[in-house]
Amino acid sequence: MSFSNYVERKGTDSRKWDLNGMLEMASYADDESIPMWVADMDFKAPEFVQDALLKRVEHGVFGYNTADKKYYEGIKFWLKNRNDWDIEEYWIVPTSGVVPALCYAIKAFTEHGDGVVVQNPVYPPFRNSVEINGREVVSNPLKLAGDRYEMDFDDLEKKLANPKNKMLILCSPHNPIGRVWTKNELEKVVSLCLKYKKIIVSDEIHSDLILFKNKFVSVGTLNREIKKYLIVCTSISKTFNLAGLKASNIIIPDSDLRERFINEMSKVAAKPVPNIFGAIAMEQCYSKEGERWLEDLIVYLEDNYLFLKDYLEKRLPKIKCFPLEGTYLAWIDFRELNLTEEELRFKLEEEAKIVTDGGGIFGAEGVGFIRLNFACHRSVLEKALERLEKSFENI
Repeated sequence: MSFSNYVERKGTDSRKWDLNGMLEMASYADDESIPMWVADMDFKAPEFVQDALLKRVEHGVFGYNTADKKYYEGIKFWLKNRNDWDIEEYWIVPTSGVVPALCYAIKAFTEHGDGVVVQNPVYPPFRNSVEINGREVVSNPLKLAGDRYEMDFDDLEKKLANPKNKMLILCSPHNPIGRVWTKNELEKVVSLCLKYKKIIVSDEIHSDLILFKNKFVSVGTLNREIKKYLIVCTSISKTFNLAGLKASNIIIPDSDLRERFINEMSKVAAKPVPNIFGAIAMEQCYSKEGERWLEDLIVYLEDNYLFLKDYLEKRLPKIKCFPLEGTYLAWIDFRELNLTEEELRFKLEEEAKIVTDGGGIFGAEGVGFIRLNFACHRSVLEKALERLEKSFENI
């Protein structure tokens, strides 16, 4: 596939592109706005996925489905080939998405009023899932050293040592800051969870989107003992731009944890089986052909990020694009401009006509930043940056 082919998305009921969707995030949005928000790429799904789905549609019957051997073998192949993680078929629990899975895990492994540790600035549904289920959000803020975020392990240990705090939700790679945690960092996290016997839910949904030769390490490949406390969340949705198919897989090695998770899930959902189209798509994606498609995607994403970073450095040097190791979401620092959140939002949405994710939604530590999705056609990125320059060049 050529990622340089423009795809028109307006008028397709796209939450990202259609005005009703944009207004969820941007009160100043209108029909001229360029959406650079929500983690949704503007590229078509792989042709081999489209072909397989069309073939299934032509059959014309879409009754209750089940997962065959190929479904589970595809997941096992992918995790072994990409992450060097050997898993068993029975560890896999299909779900309709990672966020619902977070809610099932929170309810299965914690009680009302318990604390759940998150690392701000972080993907908002982490905190939302904790709060809506009557648990307490316990923040272990990341430390900012120059333009690099690091974990505060001393604070993390204090939080995990508290008997009231029962779980850590880890974002790996981290959204929105784009860090790909090193093996050494993850081993420290695992050792603390083992020391205090705390559940660790590792959201690894962006684990295939690793840029500039960084190395992703799955928590599942570390200390064997962590399997007693481990839930790993995976999906094809970000890697292959298939979020609408609602196909995710939760890897739970421990039989007791897995049974408790499935029991909680059964209270609000049917027996865990994959979406009929999501299952077909996943079998196609988790293959050698899927790897080749992904390699081409990574090249395009890296080029877009470098274009974005270079543009800001040369034309808007007070707006700083943080180094990126993974994902297609740039973390951009506007703090030097000394604007309030509302002033920044107004200039972006009303003057520049760009819709991004304001840093404040990721926690107080994100105020003064934005998250910008650059997984789009280069012409869209260029147009957005030109608008940004026109709006901010005199500040």
